Amino acid sequence: MTDLIALDRTAVQESFRLLRTARDDDWERPSPCAGWTLRRLVTHMTAQHHGFAAAARGSGADRTYWIEPDLGRDPFKLYDESVRHVLAAFAEEGVLERGFTLPEIGGTFTGRIAVGFHFLDYVVHSWDVATAIGVDPGLARPVIEAALEIARQVPKDPERRGPGAAFAPVLPTPENASPLDEMLALLGRSPQ
Repeated sequence: MTDLIALDRTAVQESFRLLRTARDDDWERPSPCAGWTLRRLVTHMTAQHHGFAAAARGSGADRTYWIEPDLGRDPFKLYDESVRHVLAAFAEEGVLERGFTLPEIGGTFTGRIAVGFHFLDYVVHSWDVATAIGVDPGLARPVIEAALEIARQVPKDPERRGPGAAFAPVLPTPENASPLDEMLALLGRSPQ
């Protein structure tokens, strides 16, 4: 069985590595998330880490953990703290068997499913960050392939895709697409 915690850690650490390369003027650059700058994307990512960490510890229903912070003058500092927080929570014994309440998704899920959500998000967000700052995301093929398997399971019905949803409608997947490009298209992001 795939070590989902290790895969998630790799994706999160890759987002961290990429953000360490961001220059001061990169924070206001547009990201692939429509209408979001890199700063706005990282604000979202920071809140998600805190929310998922709270969910892993049984407090996910408390929406205060999901509030997006003001990143202030040092956006990387708060992101760094959130990374340490979520990785510590996910490293706790039995986390994959716990129930995670995720109010933004609407329900309580097993830890395995919730960590899978988080993992997929951070593979995509690593790509988002890399695209915003104009670098290669550097994700290893096994990480991308594991994320692709989860992306293939994301519901495609219109009620769960589009404005206000986590993902846009599925885009056509080009023939001979790489696993990364297929994953992005499945989640409504154009590889271009």
